[in-house]
Amino acid sequence: MSVMAKNGQLTASPLTSSTAAITTTTQPSLLSGWLSHIPLPRWALIAMGVAVAVLLLLFLICIAKCCCCKKKHKKKERVNLQAVSSSTTASLVQPEMEDLEQVIEQMSRGKLQYSLEYNFHMQELKVGVKQAAELKAMDSGGTSDPYVIVYLTSDVKKRYETKVYRKTLNPIFNESFTFQVPQAEVPESTLVMQIYDFNRFAKHDIIGEVRLPLANVSLQHVIEQWSDLVAASKVEEEQLGEICFSLRYVPSTGKLTVLILEAKKLKRMDSHGLSDPFVKVHLILNRKKWKKKTTSVKKNTLNPYFNEVFVFEVPFSQIQNVDVVISVWDHDKVTKNEPIGKLFLGCRATGNQLRHWSDMLSNPRRPLTQWHSLQSPDVVDKVLGLKSHLRLPLTIR
Repeated sequence: MSVMAKNGQLTASPLTSSTAAITTTTQPSLLSGWLSHIPLPRWALIAMGVAVAVLLLLFLICIAKCCCCKKKHKKKERVNLQAVSSSTTASLVQPEMEDLEQVIEQMSRGKLQYSLEYNFHMQELKVGVKQAAELKAMDSGGTSDPYVIVYLTSDVKKRYETKVYRKTLNPIFNESFTFQVPQAEVPESTLVMQIYDFNRFAKHDIIGEVRLPLANVSLQHVIEQWSDLVAASKVEEEQLGEICFSLRYVPSTGKLTVLILEAKKLKRMDSHGLSDPFVKVHLILNRKKWKKKTTSVKKNTLNPYFNEVFVFEVPFSQIQNVDVVISVWDHDKVTKNEPIGKLFLGCRATGNQLRHWSDMLSNPRRPLTQWHSLQSPDVVDKVLGLKSHLRLPLTIR
């Protein structure tokens, strides 16, 4: 490079100025190349980017606030629960859960259709058990074996039972029962209709009941209506106990075998809170006492075990006219023996007793065992309507 001095000033040579005029170019960046392919102006792209950034920031702020609020609520709940005793907490929360369970349970029990008719002249209350619908399934197969028990609270000893209907949740009963109720006692009585699930080898489970105070019912005309079943009331009639026995009949030989197995939860008859039970087995032919056999006495127990068998000769031609009466008694050496409870089986029986008898006739030569609840002796005797002792005709030689 040559430099000339002229008039005391330095000037660049033409070579220097030409060299300075040379500039260098670089390759465009990847982002710039990608943006160049979008058919939008650059200011629009910038605006969109800013909007996305603002929305993302707001979203992150909302998440942070929610997390902080949850932590504060949990901390407050923890402090409140520690300050309140566990019993108080249960009393505040549990009733709501129980109410919900009771509503669900009552809704699923089903409903019962019945009719009421009061005869003021005869002072009789006629109760018709029509049908039930949508009953609660009590068996593992999703069905039930329902039957109905009907009684008045003014006389709990007298009660009626319908037939048992197998494997159905919508039984049609169409049975009627008559109660002698003086008009003055009607307002003080409550009609109870309980639906049970039949079980041959265990206690029968109650599905639900309808309790109808007669004071709230106008008996001036016939009533027919549906009512929802509710849970069974805690108030129940006096329990006399249960007895288990087996029946077997062989038509070809005319042998009726009654095996008295055991009893449980018998009524306390003695002053020391126990009883001395024994069992009588009566055969009634055409409403007259015919044959009788008795078990041994079991001392000081409410749950006796007998396992005693009795065989009666009953011709096949007479089996339809025979009633078998099973009665449990309390033995007393000083005073007269007292009856604890009774029941009878035969074609005139109802409920479980009729079912047991029918099953025996339908399965000849096969022993059938079943538990039965004892009933009031007075009620059974009244239903049987026994006449005087059967007197066999004298044979004249």
